[in-house]
Amino acid sequence: MNSRAVGIPEVDGTEQVAVVVDVMRAFTTAAWAFHRGASKIVLAADTDEALAVKARHPRWLALKDGAAVSGFDLVNSPGLIQEADLSGRTVIQKTTAGTVGALAVVEAQLVLCASFVVAGATVRALADAGAHPVTFVITGEDGRAAEDLACAEYLDRLLAGDHLDPGPYLHRARTSPAADDLRDGRRRGAHPADVELCAQLDRFDFAMKVGIEEGLAVLRPFRTP
Repeated sequence: MNSRAVGIPEVDGTEQVAVVVDVMRAFTTAAWAFHRGASKIVLAADTDEALAVKARHPRWLALKDGAAVSGFDLVNSPGLIQEADLSGRTVIQKTTAGTVGALAVVEAQLVLCASFVVAGATVRALADAGAHPVTFVITGEDGRAAEDLACAEYLDRLLAGDHLDPGPYLHRARTSPAADDLRDGRRRGAHPADVELCAQLDRFDFAMKVGIEEGLAVLRPFRTP
């Protein structure tokens, strides 16, 4: 299957099928939010948009990177989200890279958001849709994030039909600069379990698909038939 990997600055509008990868932590956190009962996630471009959406929908929960601040209810951390009761709730997610990458390709025919925890389901969704070629949007570090590249390469090889040992790919994520930052406390709003939660393979059986609903970019869990 033809594919390419690009950073957010390299998105050029030609993408028809896009897989937006953010392992640490946006799309691991999003998957956990769905597991904890969230019905949908609205992707916001920046803090102002997130707060504006929340102002229109006061019962929705706003989530961002970093430490908790006024106006936001949740932190972009799978370790913290796994303890939250989000049953039936809508979450507004704004992160430094993941949500920005998804919004950059939101007009594509098919947009999936991915991390290791939904890897297998993402591949099944792509295969079921007969989707090709695929553009992997590597959101971290302007397309250089080791954990995102490892996940994209793993997905790409699975799409090609290869039988893989996932160990080396997960090792690259666990030993990435982003993982080191989380372990060493250089990122605020982190939980001690974040790195290992981000390096779990196929923790969930759903993919995550982006669509436009009432003018908003909305992420929902998606299972193949």
